[in-house]
Amino acid sequence: MHIHFIAIGGSAMHNLALALHDKGDKVTGSDDAIFEPSKTRLAKQGLLPEQEGWFPEKITPSIDAVILGMHAKEDNPELIKARELGLKIYSYPEFIYEHSKDKTRVVIGGSHGKTTITSMVLHVMNYHGVEVDYLVGAQLEGFDRMVNLTENNEFILIEGDEYLSSPIDRRPKFHLYEPNIALISGIAWDHINVFPTFENYVDQFKTFIDKTTNGGILIYNEEDPIVKQIAEESTNPIRRIGYTTLEHEIDDSVSYLVTNEGLLPLEVFGNHNINNISGAKWVCQNMGIDEDDFFEAIASFKGASKRLEKLHDKNGTIVYKDFAHSPSKVKATAKAVKEQYPNKKLIACLELHTYSSLNTEFLSEYKGALDLADEAVVFYSLDALKIKRMAEISSAEMKSAFDLEQLITYTNASDFKAFIESVDTANSVLLFMSSGNYGGLVLEEFVKTL
Repeated sequence: MHIHFIAIGGSAMHNLALALHDKGDKVTGSDDAIFEPSKTRLAKQGLLPEQEGWFPEKITPSIDAVILGMHAKEDNPELIKARELGLKIYSYPEFIYEHSKDKTRVVIGGSHGKTTITSMVLHVMNYHGVEVDYLVGAQLEGFDRMVNLTENNEFILIEGDEYLSSPIDRRPKFHLYEPNIALISGIAWDHINVFPTFENYVDQFKTFIDKTTNGGILIYNEEDPIVKQIAEESTNPIRRIGYTTLEHEIDDSVSYLVTNEGLLPLEVFGNHNINNISGAKWVCQNMGIDEDDFFEAIASFKGASKRLEKLHDKNGTIVYKDFAHSPSKVKATAKAVKEQYPNKKLIACLELHTYSSLNTEFLSEYKGALDLADEAVVFYSLDALKIKRMAEISSAEMKSAFDLEQLITYTNASDFKAFIESVDTANSVLLFMSSGNYGGLVLEEFVKTL
């Protein structure tokens, strides 16, 4: 097939392009901005567009399918041309569903933990030599790309994002996959710009459950009261499996699972990750991996990229970076690090830069999120607020939202960088939480100075 990508440079889109190219399809694409690592990875396979921009002349009747990314706009000239020619236009999740209609679809959903659980399952399958198709949202050790598509594999493992499918398809992505095996890890209000109320957000997960195929399986986190409620109230004729956090211990900054074979040391830590392991175990068991084989494999799981990734551990100073930015993720990550290193000072640095996190109506959701930090710092850019046409937030308002009088705030990247370079890191854990880069701070360069 000849498949053309409109917005080929996106994280998920370029990985799908690479997967289809590897499968033997002819792949072309366009984008008005392509950044690393997408740029180098596309260029390596000869898929990088010669020029950035949109070129409707690229859209011809010879194209079998167009895949439309969220970065494109509804008035995109290539999209307009594709519609004029009557070409088949897919959103990313639509295309994945079409590819996997005859496979067993395993979809991992939830406001938090879905990338990690998907990565855990994929790690276990890879450890035991079980080949599966997959779609995961983070780079994993030992994997060249985040998407793998074949004709023959029985299972496809999909990270089920609740965000919108495309500029012309406003359905959440995970509504389109129709899972045979579904998991919900937790529900915490996110994407306020798309789902204006908590009730509206919860409704998306109710629909996800209803979209699970008749006779399918729903694996759900019983410790989340909202998840438990909607799972048990659903009238969909599916099998339900609730899970809870596995028994574990912490000794000398190492977490151990308590198993029938004794204590099992882990590479990851934190209650949220032990809970994720429990959900992943049930998924793997329903994919044919027994419990003992699961535990053997999960012991070597080191985590997904940007999820509690250790950057430095020397002379009593430890540095982690984490993708956490929503309130529930920030709270869980800070708690995990404090419990893992109870005798060290925790310096927690959070960047707020998404539409949701900077919305004054949503900001109070962060109340208590940084309470466990010995030193709590929030960085947010006043320029970003102007660009987003949002109201300026004062330091006092930020302290009030977090309900933390000793909260330190910075609105200038240079000032934040100066603070980080001057802070006393003796016997400390520095935890950087953001989906951005603190106005240009390169953490990998910073740790070299410690």
